[in-house]
Amino acid sequence: MRVLKFGGSSVGSAEAIQQVKDIIGSSEEKVVVVVSALSGVTDKLISTAEFAGKGDKSCFVLMQEIIDTHYQLINQLFNKDTGDVETLIKEDIEELKVILKGVYYVRELSRKSLESIKGIGERLSSKIISKYLDARWFDSRQFIKTNFEGNRNQVCFKDTNRLLDAVKHQLGSVSVFPGFISSNKFNENTTLGRGGSDYTASILAAAFCAEVLEIWTDVDGFMTADPKIISRAYSIDKLSYHEAMELSHFGAKVIYPPTILPVYEKEIPVKIKNTFNPEAPGTVISNEKSSFKTPPIKGISSIKGVSLLTLHGIGMVGVTGISQRLFSALAVNNINIIIISQASSENSISVVIRKEDTIVATNAISHEFKREIELRQINDVVVDNDMSVAAIVGENMKQTTGISGQLFNSLGKNGVNVYAIAQGGSELNISFVVKDRDIKKALNAIHEDFFLSEYTRLNLFLAGKGTVGSKLLNKLARQAEKLQKENRLRIRLVGVSGSRSMILDREGLDASTVIDDLEKEGIPANTQLFRDRVIEMNLANSVFVDCTASEEVASMYQSLLDENVSVVTANKIASSSSFEAYSKLKKTASEKGIKFYFETNVGAGLPIIAPINDLVKSGDKIERLEAVLSGTLNFIVNTISENDKLSDVIVQAKEKGFSEPDPRVDLSGTDVVRKLLILARESGYVLEQSDVEVEPFVPKKYLDLPTLDEFMERVGELDEEFEIWRKNLIKEGKRLRYSAILDEGKAKVGLVEIDKSHPFFDLEGSNNIISIWSENYKDHPMLVKGYGAGADVTAAGVFADIIKVANV
Repeated sequence: MRVLKFGGSSVGSAEAIQQVKDIIGSSEEKVVVVVSALSGVTDKLISTAEFAGKGDKSCFVLMQEIIDTHYQLINQLFNKDTGDVETLIKEDIEELKVILKGVYYVRELSRKSLESIKGIGERLSSKIISKYLDARWFDSRQFIKTNFEGNRNQVCFKDTNRLLDAVKHQLGSVSVFPGFISSNKFNENTTLGRGGSDYTASILAAAFCAEVLEIWTDVDGFMTADPKIISRAYSIDKLSYHEAMELSHFGAKVIYPPTILPVYEKEIPVKIKNTFNPEAPGTVISNEKSSFKTPPIKGISSIKGVSLLTLHGIGMVGVTGISQRLFSALAVNNINIIIISQASSENSISVVIRKEDTIVATNAISHEFKREIELRQINDVVVDNDMSVAAIVGENMKQTTGISGQLFNSLGKNGVNVYAIAQGGSELNISFVVKDRDIKKALNAIHEDFFLSEYTRLNLFLAGKGTVGSKLLNKLARQAEKLQKENRLRIRLVGVSGSRSMILDREGLDASTVIDDLEKEGIPANTQLFRDRVIEMNLANSVFVDCTASEEVASMYQSLLDENVSVVTANKIASSSSFEAYSKLKKTASEKGIKFYFETNVGAGLPIIAPINDLVKSGDKIERLEAVLSGTLNFIVNTISENDKLSDVIVQAKEKGFSEPDPRVDLSGTDVVRKLLILARESGYVLEQSDVEVEPFVPKKYLDLPTLDEFMERVGELDEEFEIWRKNLIKEGKRLRYSAILDEGKAKVGLVEIDKSHPFFDLEGSNNIISIWSENYKDHPMLVKGYGAGADVTAAGVFADIIKVANV
């Protein structure tokens, strides 16, 4: 036998009820179905009763809305054949009308009347659904008996189980019971409290010795945390009875806390399933022990809007009976204690209660300890309002060291103050109290540390704080809040190294002030030491970012990748070094499941490498590339004019940050060679730098000058030659471009003259362009064009690669 409970959202519409029918299916085993009232009906019934008790005529309007809702559902489910169903619910509707009129006329809402009114929703829904399922209907009030104790209805299991055992043989292939409702020994209507339909289902499952209890709701199961607070919380596949009870007690609304006990005693597993996503595995609650491989923390739960009451004073130390008096004072006033926290010195006891009980509880405690307070042996009750209580739950916590340390370290790092802590000897949960305003931050911090799902945290080490590096730091500072809010990505800057000094802090550096901090607090820079510190810190999700043009820094990539540190680089040296070194870097990253990204090596922030990668991964073969890959050189040929000579434009390119620190790297064609080499390798060709045919932008004798200053002085000798060339090109309707070509594995770079028919003719400023011919792009090449130089776009490209590390 299976017992299936469907909540209000699961029976909230005709479509949902049709889904319920599909879920029940044509099972050979007996099925007991427990249903809640239609979605929102119970709340409306309570409001209706309260209005009636105040003599407010709007109670009748609300009542009619409830009745109309059910008739509309009947029409949708049964089309024109509604007579039998309407007759079936007529008696319950008449009862509602009579009771409501009575309450309205006497202006008094008794507990008995309220119990009758608020339970009618389940009676109506269950009769409609039983008819739709062609099932046998049973009135739960005849079988589930309660006594009123402790200000609530308590199930009398002896009588209940006896009555259910007697009816067991009468069950049909599908039997429907209304949830939530019950009766006392006088056969007066009672209810089982909020979430009571879960409890009804559990009571039936235990009494009928069901094989399984299935709770069908509108979520995929118990979640690691409240998805409304933590969007990337995920469903838990297995929980023990104790874990489920703890999570429910501390605010998880998937299941009503008392539900666990009846099935726990009979060792009946509970499945939490989603009516609207029945294929999802859901959560199984059973007595199956967690394996040692199971994470120590299964979930996080919380209750917001509670109050923390603290009784403290030196007069409490060593005095017996203080706790008993405190708890008795609260119990007499029917105040439920959520958690208790007591100092080992016995000079304080704190309790967490519902916010609405605060005044009554404070008065009760003050009255109980009036004498001690007057004698100043005990201080006045301290009340902290607007508090929240949270709990981490997991049976494997007792087998794992450091859980408490990790928990409170996580909270402390995020600036969350803990007001009270409670942990039982079973180590099943650790609960703590924080301010309401901090609960979201606290839950996110804990979920990040224990589940790594709400945020992806990257620990960033930056080499180079020059033109590109400083722009990147500005982006990190400006985008941090947006990334955390919109992308659920937290980038923690842990280390920065410049040419003269370096600074590292595993707790994080401020991107907006780190350059100043570097000068004030940094230690002398040492590239190898910086690399060693990155490895020694051994931080999860470490990313090394290279914004230098240093060969020494590039030489460290392999050792970093070997230690599972991802690398993002704007430095072209490593990817354009020997093919053996390049391929080893790629292979290491792939084997270790980490990232080696260098999109900005070609085209700055322009996506060129990624499209080539996509073509190759799809099985396409790159046959030819033709490109303008130097923003610097394109800026130069586009800017040279009668008034702007070659030598002047080279200076401009350097000042604008378009060129490398030494412009000769660009003018020699070396930079373009490196870029073409990278594209050729990413296209699947095995090439070395020596395989590329090179024509430099300016004659080699100028490039070979000993110093940059000498070069800048003498390059003006070429001004007249370039001006004559420029004028001749204008007459011929042509333009000059420094082109890179890869054709069937052969590569060359150099100056070319092009006419208006060429796609590169109108390439403006420092823009880059690349045409890609492949087996799939033969007649019409793929064209990528855009801004391809400058510190801003390069920094943006590096930033994009960093984000990609987190998202891939």
